[in-house]
Amino acid sequence: MSAIKNTSWKILFSTFLLLIFFSCSSKEEKNTDQLHEEIDYIVLSYVGGQSGSYKIIKIKKDSLYLEKGSAANHTHREQRVAINNMLWKKIVSPLDIENLDLIESSPSIQSVDGIDETFQIKTTKKSHVYVNAYNDTVHYKRLQNMKNELEKILPKEYR
Repeated sequence: MSAIKNTSWKILFSTFLLLIFFSCSSKEEKNTDQLHEEIDYIVLSYVGGQSGSYKIIKIKKDSLYLEKGSAANHTHREQRVAINNMLWKKIVSPLDIENLDLIESSPSIQSVDGIDETFQIKTTKKSHVYVNAYNDTVHYKRLQNMKNELEKILPKEYR
């Protein structure tokens, strides 16, 4: 009878130790992830105008997804382009994640047949969306520098 009691205590104690071990290790991993914020993807789009034209560029760490067309002409083209880690870093290097909250949007100009420039920047912690941020002359420079780096690798029809 004493052997049964010892075995059950051993199992209970071993289970308890395993639970403590796994709970501690997962907390350490979460803390290191919270300290380091990275950009997951960026979407740059131009939408509007009289013909309902659009151009969408989605940039991920390994690829570009390009799409363009016109609602009036019923045209649509899309293309995928693979990129390497070095190009990804070159594109996102002008962006400072800590200052993304400082960039200000402006009102949409689609209602007057204008074309809206929209940036969507998704980081590991947050999403940022900017509409016609080029009016923010102080903080837009980083977005413009990122666009300049992007234009160097885009196919001609998407520039």
